[in-house]
Amino acid sequence: MILPGAPAQAIIVGSIKMKSVTALAAAMLVSATAAPAFAQDSASESEPTPAVTVSGSATIASDYRFRGVSQSNNEMAVQGGVTLAHESGFYAGVWGSNLAGWGTFGGANMELDLVGGYKVDLGSGTLDVGVTWYMYPGGADKTDFAEPYVKLSGTAGPATLVAGVAYAPKQEALGRWYNTGADAAAGVYNNPGDKEDNLYLWGDAAVGIAGTPFTAKAHIGYSDGNPGLGPNATSVAPTGKYWDWSIGVDATWRNLTLGISYVDTDISDRDAAYLQPSFSNGQDGTGSIAKGTGLISLTAAF
Repeated sequence: MILPGAPAQAIIVGSIKMKSVTALAAAMLVSATAAPAFAQDSASESEPTPAVTVSGSATIASDYRFRGVSQSNNEMAVQGGVTLAHESGFYAGVWGSNLAGWGTFGGANMELDLVGGYKVDLGSGTLDVGVTWYMYPGGADKTDFAEPYVKLSGTAGPATLVAGVAYAPKQEALGRWYNTGADAAAGVYNNPGDKEDNLYLWGDAAVGIAGTPFTAKAHIGYSDGNPGLGPNATSVAPTGKYWDWSIGVDATWRNLTLGISYVDTDISDRDAAYLQPSFSNGQDGTGSIAKGTGLISLTAAF
């Protein structure tokens, strides 16, 4: 499962909710066929459906790409999360990943997302409304920010489709404190305290291949935000406006999912030149962190 606050944001993180009720129902059906009287006794003694379910996942990935841009210096990432969901539709969760290079804000060098929201069924689809609070424990000041989101999911034939919008209102973490990477490297604030907003639109599609453990998947997203650098010399939308996309396949066995995908953006070296040296491997001005690359991940869900 992709945690509700991280739309395509952690492209390769997933989880499967525990469904003890299904197993219980199957056991009751077998009992009813063999011995009806015993089945009635079992049914009366069965536990009620839990009001709260817990789901989670742990992932090791070849790279952590957030909206197409590497947050782990084009290196491996270890990620994990837990979500509590109430039968009313309300849920809350936490998700984390290590960071490096462009994503490093000091401190623990990790991202910790707190997520809360509400899901409601709409006919054959589901509406999901919530907010993600992006935190960087012990990192640079003024880097945390909140981003509300709305997602609508449903099916079309064999395809599962998701459309989403995330809008982060004006906050210092999203501001254009530095106009260029050179200003950031020199420690010269152009607009200290500036506050900007950020908009992200995305769509996801997944199609299971009948008779196989494989699921084909695709993602496309569009960012519109600050074309400069924030107080941490990074930006949620590095060049202001850009597209990101990915295509891949998942193979699932029991609670394990192996994911292989290709992710890319339309951010060229020329577009990102004014952001250097920040927008690079290790923020040293060399190596792109937004060019197309293959990703592989292994996720264990519970």
